[in-house]
Amino acid sequence: MADDGFLLKPDPDDPRLSREVEGVDENGQTVQTRVVTEKPLTLYLNRQEIVTMMTIGDYPDLLAVGYLLNQNMLSRQDRITEIEYDDDLDVVIVRTERQTDYEEKLQKRVRTSGCAQGTVFGDVLDGFDTIHLSSDARLKTSWLYALAKQINTAPSLYLTAGAIHGCVLCKADQTLVYMEDVGRHNAVDKIAGWMFMNGVEPEDKIFYTTGRLTSEMVIKTALMGLPILISRSGFTAWGVELARQVDLTLIGRARGKRFLALSGEHRILYDLDPDRVAEEDRRHNRKGAVDAKQ
Repeated sequence: MADDGFLLKPDPDDPRLSREVEGVDENGQTVQTRVVTEKPLTLYLNRQEIVTMMTIGDYPDLLAVGYLLNQNMLSRQDRITEIEYDDDLDVVIVRTERQTDYEEKLQKRVRTSGCAQGTVFGDVLDGFDTIHLSSDARLKTSWLYALAKQINTAPSLYLTAGAIHGCVLCKADQTLVYMEDVGRHNAVDKIAGWMFMNGVEPEDKIFYTTGRLTSEMVIKTALMGLPILISRSGFTAWGVELARQVDLTLIGRARGKRFLALSGEHRILYDLDPDRVAEEDRRHNRKGAVDAKQ
């Protein structure tokens, strides 16, 4: 574990993930700025092509496994025998002991509200209403404030180049895994893949995202078995409806001392007076940090 508590986190200095380009600003002055990379990654499950995703290109193995899990193409009981990645061809192949055939499933696609044109397949909601999230999970408000501060001040591609979303897996007031990508659905899938590959149980974990709390985010979080979802951003009506359906604790607009819970409020323990929490320093929040660089 790194000194800052992350088991895995973004590497804003990785030259593969961003590059410097030249432009002009509002005054006509030449400026240099960094922009994130974006490349296709074609995913195969055994011999079948599944989808081509646009991604920054890090952790293709975790992205592939997490995507298949969150599309119900892999189960928790499946045994992965090999993951093969070809950087030249931008192809990742996941091989399993179980024979798979999703030809019919692949014909039923739903374009989601996720950035970079997220896609889910038609039966992703099958069994959604039977999900049982841990009723024993708790979120102390002191944890929420501590996590938000640590996440929003951690070195990241967002603070380096912007145009990217982040998701973080946490336990109590400790951050565990931080993933970024051009679409928040990719960041979620990377964490799902990491949890599967490392045998991490979801019942006592907290999930933090920088993006909106849409139906897609709620569905993926619930399918992963995570009982608590937090965002700095706002909600969609269907996202709230689905969260209430499975009793997911859904917290949005979490900035500084403020937050709003629209589902699963019974898991929240108010152990810290908000008046003791400092207002968010704009220099250290995600938007403010990018503004300061420009």
